[in-house]
Amino acid sequence: MNTLALGPSWLDPDYLINTFGLPGVLLIVFAESGLLIGFFLPGDSLLFTTGLLVTTGQLKTPIWLVCLLVALAAIIGDQVGYLFGRKVGPSLFNRPDSRLFKQENVEKAHEFFEKYGPKSLILARFVPVVRTFTPIIAGVSRMNYRSFIVFNIIGGVLWGVGVTLLGSALGRIDFVHENIEAMLILIVLISVVPIAIEFLRARSKSKKEAASGGGEGHGSSAGGNPSPGQRGRHAKR
Repeated sequence: MNTLALGPSWLDPDYLINTFGLPGVLLIVFAESGLLIGFFLPGDSLLFTTGLLVTTGQLKTPIWLVCLLVALAAIIGDQVGYLFGRKVGPSLFNRPDSRLFKQENVEKAHEFFEKYGPKSLILARFVPVVRTFTPIIAGVSRMNYRSFIVFNIIGGVLWGVGVTLLGSALGRIDFVHENIEAMLILIVLISVVPIAIEFLRARSKSKKEAASGGGEGHGSSAGGNPSPGQRGRHAKR
């Protein structure tokens, strides 16, 4: 199966699976789920392609075993991220930017965690970049460990098993199999939608706050001139 490389050829899901097999898939899922360096890896499209290749027989491992191992890799990855966050703590927010680390990614995950609370561990699974940093932020925030484990397992199963089974199910459809390039692009676009929505919301909010601040500023600047009512009171006096 030839697929359209969405970025560098070494990040193309088909290339990764054909080169490294299922162990490579599990390693990438683990890294993207909780290691700082894993945020750029193609998690969604990789799992979708894995499910599709199992259905078409190009990956010989049974689908149930693939789903089980993927879910475990995702859960363990988040676990490592949480423990890393607890150990590193607030110093993570003071870490300087580098080629593989951007402070804005930490801030974005922190805002996501603050907004959605524990359920962010489930929602973040379906948001690229955010899913890498959210378990780390949960550790930094010292989220209750038992609650973390529960939401981590739920999120890992829904994402790891769900996306893999989606690829397996759609892989049985000839149109999907014959247009895998378009399907991978669609998966990437869908995974980016939450980020776009949050960006637009934040932009709209900042514009409203700026407009509100501008209105207050205008009122205060005009505050030096008495209002008609005030002038009337002064006149009576």
